[in-house]
Amino acid sequence: MKINALTGISAAVIAELKKGKPRTIELQSAHNIITLIDVLPGDHIFMTEINEDDLSVGDPGIVVNVISVSIGMKRMTEYAPLHYCEEKERMTARVKVQYVDKTSAKCVEGCDWEKPTIVDVIRSSVYHAG
Repeated sequence: MKINALTGISAAVIAELKKGKPRTIELQSAHNIITLIDVLPGDHIFMTEINEDDLSVGDPGIVVNVISVSIGMKRMTEYAPLHYCEEKERMTARVKVQYVDKTSAKCVEGCDWEKPTIVDVIRSSVYHAG
């Protein structure tokens, strides 16, 4: 089963998701935002602690179900009295997901920053009732 992959997710976030409650995650890394561009509610995503550059066959992760996804811009303004005013824009993605199962990568595709990261995952032989 080939699904999009979010990489470099902290162990604490993955542990929280494994508890089963839906959680919203805000992502700012370009490669993860690009991976989420074509993701729709109801899709599955592979999430792992491994960084995109190091992701390879056999790496562990979890499969989550996407409840909602939104990509947008945030504007921030920094002021330093009498010195300068700087305005910045930052693209962010917010994705609400719920844990499905743990798995590992069987095949990894698209580990370039400008392409979505796609992983062929090992299908579970045990399914959990929702």
